[in-house]
Amino acid sequence: MTERNIRVEPIDRQAVEDQEVEIVERKGIGHPDSICDGIAESVAGALAREYLDRVGEVLHFNTDETQLVAGEAVPAFGGGEVVDPIYLLIVGRATKHYDGQVIPTERIALTAAREYLEETIPQLEVGEDIVVDVRLGEGSGDLQDVFGEDEVSVPMANDTSFGVGHAPLTETERIVSEAERRLNGEFVDENPYLGPDVKIMGKREGDEIDVTVAAAMIDEYIPTMDAYRDAVESVREFVEAVASEHTDRDVTVYVNTADDYDEGSIYLTVTGTSAEQGDDGSVGRGNRANGLITPNRSMSMEATSGKNPVNHIGKIYNLLSTEIGKSVVDEVDDIRDLRVRLLSQIGRPIDQPHVADVHVVTDDGVTIEDVEADVEAIVDRELADVTEITRRVIDGELSTF
Repeated sequence: MTERNIRVEPIDRQAVEDQEVEIVERKGIGHPDSICDGIAESVAGALAREYLDRVGEVLHFNTDETQLVAGEAVPAFGGGEVVDPIYLLIVGRATKHYDGQVIPTERIALTAAREYLEETIPQLEVGEDIVVDVRLGEGSGDLQDVFGEDEVSVPMANDTSFGVGHAPLTETERIVSEAERRLNGEFVDENPYLGPDVKIMGKREGDEIDVTVAAAMIDEYIPTMDAYRDAVESVREFVEAVASEHTDRDVTVYVNTADDYDEGSIYLTVTGTSAEQGDDGSVGRGNRANGLITPNRSMSMEATSGKNPVNHIGKIYNLLSTEIGKSVVDEVDDIRDLRVRLLSQIGRPIDQPHVADVHVVTDDGVTIEDVEADVEAIVDRELADVTEITRRVIDGELSTF
């Protein structure tokens, strides 16, 4: 144990890859919860950069309470319409006055939200299909000691809280993560009928993996029922191909299992998101900081998106613990499974957690003592560089969902 109170010990379970049943979920970028996460984080980044430009420091703010109220649409083959717009409310706190300056936080937030929506959900017409509102209360005008051109002290934790990370990803986790990201990347580039609201659930029982995909189709690009069925099959084949890159296990892919072709009940949308038809959203109800929902793993319930990246532990420690996990498995051999838990204490420097708790499953024939020193050194190194997390978040290098 170092002065940073780092502990390394055996984990109290099998490696997740060796457990009989594993469940993994990812809510894609167009899911209502992910829309809220994405906008909250986009607004947070815009505010942080604006504060740095204007005063040279990141001032107090949080935008992690963004909410979405679903609208109503009437999809139809070849193109329907939104009849009741989605309503999105950006809620939080922001410093609006500092050192004689008035900072236009609401305008900054609206601009960031509009740009994010135009990039991720282009079928949504901002102001028509979705109404964006901002209610930011006044934050503290105190400067946060973070970083800048000059060397500064490490910030103090704003809360007594914790973050959790794990590594390496299992085959099922990689399949779920990669399938959604690539569907909303290379696949949609060639197949515009797929909306960004893609939710994927992976279930592994022994060596059999089932992947269930909920894929919103955009009616403008779907002229007939046959075209819809072809689109569903193309998604299924693509996910199957992605899965084959990550496992030799048997994989079965299901797409839009609630469809009833005989009744004409299918997952057809006007905008590509279920937010147009009764599915509300909220920051923090979806993916954890590593982009997945993993009930086989320990998870923090903190909302990562939208929190201030300077000293808000709910953001920093969830991201940092994930980065620590990746570094350890990249640099230390013979680790099969690893969990990192970082606990803060309010008012304590964020590079000095109340405890940094690392649980490890080693390969057969390898003991904790064989890897303990190397793991501890990496955790110590990453904690010493904790403010780099802040920089990377503001620069948009780290995803929070």
